[in-house]
Amino acid sequence: MTLIVTKFGGTSVRDADRIRNAARVVAEEVEQGHQVVVVVSAMAGETNRLTELAATVTTVDDADARREKDALLSTGEQVSAALFALALRAHGVRARSLNGRQMVLRTDGRFGNARIRSIDDALVRGHLDDGQVVVVTGFQGIDDQGDVVTLGRGGSDTSAVAMAAALAADTCIIYTDVDGIYTADPRICTAARRLERIAAEEMLELAAEGAKVLQHRSVELAMKHGVHLVVKRSFGEPGGTTIVPNLSDLEALKVTAVVSDGGQAQVGILGVENRADMLAVLLAPLARDDISIDLITHSVGMDGRATLNFSLDSARLPESLSSIESAAQSLGAQRIQVLDEACKISVVGIGMRTRAGVAQRVFSLLSEHNIPIHLGISTEIKVSCLVPADCEHDAVRILHEGFGLHHMVAAAAANAATTA
Repeated sequence: MTLIVTKFGGTSVRDADRIRNAARVVAEEVEQGHQVVVVVSAMAGETNRLTELAATVTTVDDADARREKDALLSTGEQVSAALFALALRAHGVRARSLNGRQMVLRTDGRFGNARIRSIDDALVRGHLDDGQVVVVTGFQGIDDQGDVVTLGRGGSDTSAVAMAAALAADTCIIYTDVDGIYTADPRICTAARRLERIAAEEMLELAAEGAKVLQHRSVELAMKHGVHLVVKRSFGEPGGTTIVPNLSDLEALKVTAVVSDGGQAQVGILGVENRADMLAVLLAPLARDDISIDLITHSVGMDGRATLNFSLDSARLPESLSSIESAAQSLGAQRIQVLDEACKISVVGIGMRTRAGVAQRVFSLLSEHNIPIHLGISTEIKVSCLVPADCEHDAVRILHEGFGLHHMVAAAAANAATTA
């Protein structure tokens, strides 16, 4: 008997009609003889509503306040899980809903952005063996004190993959409002094509660099535990993309996809004392505040003083500026420059490992179209650069066409069909 873990996101359970339709998909899987665990998100907009509701009561953001906010936010998934179980029963399928405490999903206890430590699968397995579908709440677990904690943005994806790993499920299907992974965001680039398969390494980079289809922590978990991961549109429509451990060189395109991540900011710290501990001093306060930086460059001028440029999430910029200014001042910085409206553009492909010239091609294409490049970095399977926010759509389309993705993906699909 095949065990499937399915996850339905907020848009898939946003109202009663969507929940009934999603339950029908699960009922069909049961009719085919599968055991099924369903992981659900809160109904679309519910987490935002609860967050705004909390803000009307208090703006305090200490540890106690974060505890209560997590207790509040976790109710959204509990509503979805209970409604989904009721909808399954209406389809004639026995079902049982469980929250994070009942299924004993243990975390490290960081309110608002917890990491999963373990899952006690005994209760879930017991219900499955009893012939029931188990509907569990995504996005949440408990800490060592038994408090409810949430897993951060996209946490339901992580919950689903973690559950699939704990149960050694045959497949984990992420149902969402798109029919798979594309060579670019179809809303930006109409020439984008759906990928039948994508290497896990590539998917991890795409998720980390701004693709919203999968949360990057869920891809990390799938890679670590060998979870067979599939992304499909909700309600059993055809299509979808399978995330595979690897692709052979024959299948690998030089560039597989182009992804953009708006809402970036660039900080430049000029005229810093070029000390050996410069980077450590400047970045330490950001690390303490759990603020991640991304692209970073370091150069030394003729006068022996250094310039440091880096990018970070613009939403975290206001809270980080005082720490940055204090650290820069301690190093004798002459000036700080901030660009708070930027976008990161990345091209990703495992084919870069065996093919040179991708970075040069990226920078040339953007320069030819007069798109300024503020920062850039090249790794084994990725090239990223920071450009002005208002250049985002043009940059994506230029790179997608410049690497011939609309032609190459179509050709790859044709070859796959011929050899199947």
